Amino acid sequence: MSVPVAPLPAIGIDFGTTNSVVAHTADGSTASLVDFAAPDGTGAVFRSALCFWQDDAVRGALEHEAGPWAIAEFLGFPQGSRFLQSFKSVAASTTFEHAQIFTKRLRFEDLGRTFLDHLTMHAGGALQDLPERIVVGRPVRYVGSRPDPMLAAARYDAMFAGLNRKIHYVYEPLGAAYSFASGLGEAATLLVADFGGGTSDFSIVRVEAPDAPRRCVPLASAGVGIAGDRFDYRIMDKLVLPLLGKGGTYRSFDKVLEIPGGHFADFSDWSKLALMRNRRTLDQLAKLRHAATDPAAIDRMIAVVEHELGYGLYEAIGAVKRALSSQIHAEFHFEGAGLSVAAEVSRAEFERWIAPDLAELDEGVDRVLARAGLAAVQIDHVFVTGGSSLIPAVRALFERRFGAERIASGNELTSIAHGLALIGSAPDLAEWTVGEGDEA
Repeated sequence: MSVPVAPLPAIGIDFGTTNSVVAHTADGSTASLVDFAAPDGTGAVFRSALCFWQDDAVRGALEHEAGPWAIAEFLGFPQGSRFLQSFKSVAASTTFEHAQIFTKRLRFEDLGRTFLDHLTMHAGGALQDLPERIVVGRPVRYVGSRPDPMLAAARYDAMFAGLNRKIHYVYEPLGAAYSFASGLGEAATLLVADFGGGTSDFSIVRVEAPDAPRRCVPLASAGVGIAGDRFDYRIMDKLVLPLLGKGGTYRSFDKVLEIPGGHFADFSDWSKLALMRNRRTLDQLAKLRHAATDPAAIDRMIAVVEHELGYGLYEAIGAVKRALSSQIHAEFHFEGAGLSVAAEVSRAEFERWIAPDLAELDEGVDRVLARAGLAAVQIDHVFVTGGSSLIPAVRALFERRFGAERIASGNELTSIAHGLALIGSAPDLAEWTVGEGDEA
């Protein structure tokens, strides 16, 4: 007669492209989220961002902050600091070697360790005494056209080495699957779709009855390098940039030419916009304004650059995206120093803009079903999680395939960490871990 193995204490870390969340469990049946201090209070969601600035009193010394504190530091002194967000997206990039931060070159693992140090500090002691079992989520597929999962694995190992514990890596959607399965009272086949900031991942899990010796068995996973950041940029590119001159023309001698797209390249990331505020760029934009057939549009672009309005602009874009999840029309409206812009946008327009991305997500679902050897009718439950799961067109992909009655959602930002902690407590942890260089 086998003796049940007692659950072990564990920590689950969801190191996300946009946000990071940590959960811990002591008894294996329940998991609690770790709260982090922030300038406006406490919360379980910690932005995956870093800000660096130089210490004037010590030559060459760098000061730094992370999370919401990093955003506050950057907004307070953007020209004197360097801001990094979504740095997880370069984990598997062979072209990324280091970030040049003032006079220092910081590798991915250097950035990651700095971020983890601040994450631990702002947890207020909750992460000081770590258990032996630490489970870290990783994407099924990393961002990029040719991601190298073995390189990402080495960088993750170096990043988390400072925790002085063996790190167990588990696909992020499997964490969400385990979290959802903990609330099921019957056997089922479950598909989880996790929509993060940089990637969208899919996993299928067989869930046995609550009294089964082994409750969950992972069957297959697949991933797509498209998620929330791509949707935000679609709004920027299609709605906002035309107000700032993209697609417009300028006069060159006796010709009328389209404004080069290179002027708008750095608008893909709001933190890059602060770096455009230099004399050379502003002089170029002043010349462009003089030649533009719509100088008012270039005035608006200059205002964004000169007054460092990128953060607020992207916050307004995020507000429009969220509004279109509950409304069929929304108004984009932004006001800042020297700038006031507004435009109407419909949900139908937004869905046209993201149609190529939705097609790739659909193909990702095809792949995970094929790898599991299952048809859509054999899936009992579909759990969609992550911020972009709230977009109606994303949800509709799954309703068309599986029927609305099988779709569930909730805990969009925290379910992965919650499930990772539960997996860490389970006796079959090894069955959930990802081998070095695995990618689906």
